[in-house]
Amino acid sequence: MCYIIPNQEILQPENLYNFFMKTIFYTVLILTSLSLSATESSRIMKKSRYIDMMEKVLSAYSKAHIDRYFNEVRTNGLTEHGFPRLTADIGILIAHGKRLDLIPRFVKMMDLCCSEIPKYKNIANEFSIKEIIFCLMELEQKRIFPQAQIDNWKAKFKDVTVEKCYKIYAEKEDSKVFNWAAFCMVSEWMRYHIGAGKKDMRFIDIQAASQLQWNDENGMYRDPHEPMVYDLVTRGLFSVMLHFGYRGKYFKQWDDALKRAGTLTAKMVSVTGTLPYGGRSNQFLHNESQVALILEYEAARYAKAGDMETASRFRGVVRRALENMESHLAEKPINHVKNRFPRSTGYGCENYAYFDKYMITAASFLYVAYLLCDDTIPVREPDDVSGGTLQLSDHFHKLFLRAGEYFMEYDYRADYTYDASGMGRLHRKGAPETICLSTPGTDTPRYKINVENAIPFAIAPELKVGGKWLSGADREAVHKIQKHSAGKESATAEISCTWQDKHQVVTDYQLDKNGMKITVSGKGEVGLMIPAFTFDGKEKTVISNSGRTLTIRYRNWECRWELQQGKISDTGKTGYNRNGHYRIFRAENNDTLTAVIRIERQK
Repeated sequence: MCYIIPNQEILQPENLYNFFMKTIFYTVLILTSLSLSATESSRIMKKSRYIDMMEKVLSAYSKAHIDRYFNEVRTNGLTEHGFPRLTADIGILIAHGKRLDLIPRFVKMMDLCCSEIPKYKNIANEFSIKEIIFCLMELEQKRIFPQAQIDNWKAKFKDVTVEKCYKIYAEKEDSKVFNWAAFCMVSEWMRYHIGAGKKDMRFIDIQAASQLQWNDENGMYRDPHEPMVYDLVTRGLFSVMLHFGYRGKYFKQWDDALKRAGTLTAKMVSVTGTLPYGGRSNQFLHNESQVALILEYEAARYAKAGDMETASRFRGVVRRALENMESHLAEKPINHVKNRFPRSTGYGCENYAYFDKYMITAASFLYVAYLLCDDTIPVREPDDVSGGTLQLSDHFHKLFLRAGEYFMEYDYRADYTYDASGMGRLHRKGAPETICLSTPGTDTPRYKINVENAIPFAIAPELKVGGKWLSGADREAVHKIQKHSAGKESATAEISCTWQDKHQVVTDYQLDKNGMKITVSGKGEVGLMIPAFTFDGKEKTVISNSGRTLTIRYRNWECRWELQQGKISDTGKTGYNRNGHYRIFRAENNDTLTAVIRIERQK
């Protein structure tokens, strides 16, 4: 027999009534939840899911790994924000009754962070301080440690001064600084929030003003070269600050910007729950935690305004993003980038995007989503069947089509240090993201690959001129969106591709439940570049080509290219992106070429 013994505080007469009323409430809640139908249950997504996922992220770090990392920091000092993030997320999990085996290590790690962070400015405190503050908030709320110990850690941050502790921030409202100023702003705001500093609204307002200049007409944030991840990262920072009470001079501008861009975010997330490709820091697990963060904030906004339909749809996209992350967290070993190459290779990673920093980053963003989450809002599945199109501003140069459980992303002016112009993504709901293409590739990547002689690639039109093939994936190609429209269960686009101001093809894209139909039209021999996925770092695909049908088989799915005329041939060239390796095929015919791409389960 098991006895539950209330503590002495509960046994005080004045608290007994509340104790018994809470017991009745939770008993009714449990019984009610047990009686929910399967459909109703699927509409519930609790905040605790975020904490469970944080624990899964942390499981990628063995105790030996944590000890090695800790010893490096003790020897070399804090140099960046990966270690404070790791420390904070361990503390948050401990506060939620998880990973209690790490308490002795955590206390020493926390002592180091709280002592060292206020002393130096060149160690990315802009990122780190808010992480430690979040941890302190959880520990204090859950009373895991004696209050004296919490107060001792908290007191260290009263010594923080902007000039001494931060490297990058705006000194004037029109200062030309990018998102580090926003990180600094939120770290200072959270320090004020816990009473570890005197509120300086002028400093906060200056940072908020300096960041407004980088927003486009849709409220999306233009970090240098407009990487998709950093649009969400910066909007996420302002979502946090507004959530925790900022109502300063620039509240209205930022609130409006977040609302406009938030609506776009829900539309440009793929049917697989994936953040759009484009630019630096892409194809990492933390990308989808940013989707969750942004859309939890927006869902709460609409729920407060009484629009539960929109709020529920946004949470449906959140759930899909979390499911995407969970599919990668189920891999063994867990990797922080979306491929299956050994971690030690750093394949697909920029120099700054190493495991120790970017793996735990996923947990940090998940925690912020947890903070912003209102789990009383039901979840509704997004409508993947109806047709839809979305074109972003020319700053972000993207077009999205969705229909019939398919999703397409097209970049018409790519950053060739990461991507290539053309159709860089075709997903189907439920299918592996990479079986057709999830992101394009370049011949000059700023991330690591393990081969040479790669060519830039995307699903792109081609034209033969003077015996040489001109490719829409080449830098010289000029892409222009002529028109796009959506039907009840279809979406279409017409895009021209021009070389040397005189050679041109026009390509029609038609998306529906039968897949993607692509028609290339031009004068002479026209072609279509077909990147065929071959290797994810661990597993090879199976490719077959009959000349009119090309099939890629991977993880019980197949991507099938079918020509209505012409032929498909292997170019003998290869391409590489963050996801893995590709063989480049070409479909070709005279004047007009039509190909249909279908992604289906293997029979």
